[in-house]
Amino acid sequence: MAIFSVSEAGAKANAICLSIAETTKSNGIDFYEYIKKLFTDLPNLGIQQNPKILDQYMPWSKMIQAECSK
Repeated sequence: MAIFSVSEAGAKANAICLSIAETTKSNGIDFYEYIKKLFTDLPNLGIQQNPKILDQYMPWSKMIQAECSK
């Protein structure tokens, strides 16, 4: 279990969030704009039927680079 995490699940969630933040940073993406885009777009997409759509939302994708760059 990670330091400062109340549970193992909390530690895992924290690790995931930090990984996303560092990945956006290393790709020159504004973290806030990226998360805002994910929370706005993803609920309205048919990712269960077509998981390949998620490729467009990776921090290194051209669409995300164009819309969320610093």
